This record gives sequence, C-alpha cells and structure tokens, in this order.
Amino acid sequence: MKINGSLLIAGSEKRGSNGEFSGVEAATGAVLPVSFGGASSADVGEATRLAWDAFHVYRETDLETRASFLEAIATEIEGIGEELVERAMAETGLARGRLEGERARTTGQLRLFAKEVREGGFRELRFDAGDPSRKPVPKPDLRLRNIPVGPVAVFGASNFPWPFPSLAATPLRH
Repeated sequence: MKINGSLLIAGSEKRGSNGEFSGVEAATGAVLPVSFGGASSADVGEATRLAWDAFHVYRETDLETRASFLEAIATEIEGIGEELVERAMAETGLARGRLEGERARTTGQLRLFAKEVREGGFRELRFDAGDPSRKPVPKPDLRLRNIPVGPVAVFGASNFPWPFPSLAATPLRH
C-alpha cells in the first residue's frame, strides 16, 4: 500500500488543495509520514459530477457484474496486506489480532453483499397480474421493483479503521 496523500477521484490521483492534515500515532502522538491534502469545494463538485455520470452506466450493469465488483473490492483490501494492518495499528493503537479480525469482517461482509446481489432479492420484484375482464373497469398489470436513484455520499466520523462496510453497499440496493 502506497500512501501518498492524494485524493482519488474517478481513478485519478490528485493532491487536494484545501489545507493539509496528517495521521497521528496513537501511542506517542507523533505525526505519521505522508500528509494529506484536503478536498476543496471544486474537488467535491468534480467527484459528485463524475459519480453522477458513472451512476448512469452502473445502473445498467447486471447483477453478476455488481457482485463481482464487490468481490474485487474485498480482494483489493486483502491485497494491501500487512501495510494496511500496520498503518491501522499505528493510527488506532489497536492490537494486530483485532485489526486482522476487522479486515476479515469487512471483506467477509463485502462477499456476503455480493452473494445477496447475485440472488437479487433486494430488488423486491412483485407482479400483480391484470384482469382485462374485471368490471367496472379492467385491472392493469402492476409491477414493482426497487431501482437505483443516484449516487450516495456518506460523511461520517469514526475512530475505527474499517467501521462501515455495510454503508459501502447501500448504493447497491436497487
């Protein structure tokens, strides 16, 4: 894992220009290597616009593609390996075993969400057949399904390194 302090917007790295901040070692208070540039309003606007553009493509993807995407995220988290655990240990002061367990929980939940996406039950498909002979007026077919309505942004604070994998899947509930 190469921490370089960049923003990642639509696959491109960019240094944020809205101030600077650094991680702090929990045990000593020492500033950890690599500072981060804060996102400006323009950066947030760009990320929002690009998320909206990507949404229209993503909305049309099949369930298998969505599930594979979640599994790829889990694999990438695991692929970071020891460096992720070491950095989290420094920033949180938590023990290795606890953080390895949290990483496993996070990747396990992503894979569980992938399974749920493949099964498609979250769409809650319903069909009520019409009856053209119904009196006094014909009954039309009624169809219901959950569909995506747009990107979701989550702004939250936490003192835990991988706390909310379920939020990452929220936009997939379509």
